[in-house]
Formats: sequence, C-alpha cells, structure tokens
Amino acid sequence: MNRASLEKRPDEVATMFDDVAPKYDVVNDVLSMGQTRRWRKIVVDAVDAVPGQRVLDLAAGTGTSSEPYADAGIDVVACDFSLGMLKVGKRRRPDINFIAGDATRLPFADNSFDASTISFGLRNVNEPKKALAEMLRVTKPGGTLVIAEFSQPVVPLWRTMYTEYLMRALPAIAVKVASNPDAYVYLAESIRAWPDQDHLAAWLEEAGWEKVTYRNLTGGIVAIHRAFKSENSTPDGGAAAMAANKGPVAKLRRNLPRATS
Repeated sequence: MNRASLEKRPDEVATMFDDVAPKYDVVNDVLSMGQTRRWRKIVVDAVDAVPGQRVLDLAAGTGTSSEPYADAGIDVVACDFSLGMLKVGKRRRPDINFIAGDATRLPFADNSFDASTISFGLRNVNEPKKALAEMLRVTKPGGTLVIAEFSQPVVPLWRTMYTEYLMRALPAIAVKVASNPDAYVYLAESIRAWPDQDHLAAWLEEAGWEKVTYRNLTGGIVAIHRAFKSENSTPDGGAAAMAANKGPVAKLRRNLPRATS
C-alpha cells in the first residue's frame, strides 16, 4: 500500500480525530501497552527546552504531549487541526494555550519558537514535506525540531510480528475500547505505509533542516528524529531548500544519543 491510497481531505481527517477525541489518550495507552508515556518523555528530553523559551507542539491533540513543558514553566503552544481534540484538552488543562492550525499553513510568524515538535502526527498530514518547511519557518535560527513517529522495525522477524499486530490485533482491540474503531484501521494502514527512518531523515534535509539525527525506540517501532535550523537561515529557507533538492538524497544512518542524565 502506498501513501497516496491513504490520502484523505484535511476535513475528513479532522472529523476522524474529533470522533475519537474523548477516549484518545486512554486508547493510545492500551494499544501501545503503556509505551506512549516513555516515548513522550524521550521527546521532551530531546527538545531540551528551559523556562523562558517558547515551544510549538504541533498535532498536540488533547495536549498530553504539551503538559510536561507547561509543568516545567515553559511557554508551550498546543496546535492541532481537530477542534474536538483541542476542546477536550482545554477542558483538562485551561492553562495551556491551545490554537487551531493547519500544519501546512501555520498561523504563526517567522522565527516565533525556540523549538518545534510533533509526535505521531506528521504521517497524518497530506503534505508532510510542506509541514517540515513550515516548522522551519516558524522556528528561530539555531532552534530545534524533534519528531516522534511510528517507523520501521529494524529486525525482520520483529517487523513481521509488528505488521501482523497492526493489521489484525490493533483494529480488534480498537473495536472494544475506541469510540470510532474505523479510525484505527486507517491509522494502522497509515503507519504501515509511512517511510522508514532514513527516508524521513532525508526529507528533513530536503526541507532545510541541518544536523539531522535519529534514535530508534522499541526496536524501531518508533523513531525520534532531531534536527536544527541554521543560525544563518532566511525566512524562505525551507522553501528554497526544497526547490533546490531535485536529485536523490544520500541515505542516512545516524543515531540520536541517549540522554546522559
């Protein structure tokens, strides 16, 4: 299955997430066997923001991924295109700034954030490369990008077992615990069709991000990619870099170091 066969209109995807919003976080914990909390902590460590800085948490959903920043006194903006998700999040955490926005046309000025991050949402964007360029635009020169996304397990046997879980077990579990089980069939298919770690790293370089690294989690089921915006970047740097990259990009195999603390 290819990505094109999974494409939905932005309003269709937004409606799908509106439907699953009330139970979204609980279902994610069940389906990931509790791993989502560990993955999110690693993302926060990789962003490495401090009080006084401003962080964009894109595809933030109900704001679960934004909470660690707010709790640490960091100015975080939780942005998502699903109004249903944002409403659930705002009821739970009225102290967090929730803003509706399209990842391919972010409602923020150039160089607005010290760091940008997106967890498990990039593959649901119709034009993910455009979203990467938009995040570059709104991130300050020298700023950080951290992406957590489902990826390709690195051991063949583990990859086969994981694919079987995605296409068989995940929808069956979703029927029992989710408010819209069909949404999780779509999500399982989108995970299977998503590019591997090296391809996403190449996309980041095409968009103009530098010093691209990644770290595999849970055997490659999830990969954390980190990159930086050049200190000399211009406002249209992302679009210019994408236009300049017409040929193939070298395959990358770089590991994001583990936190030392």
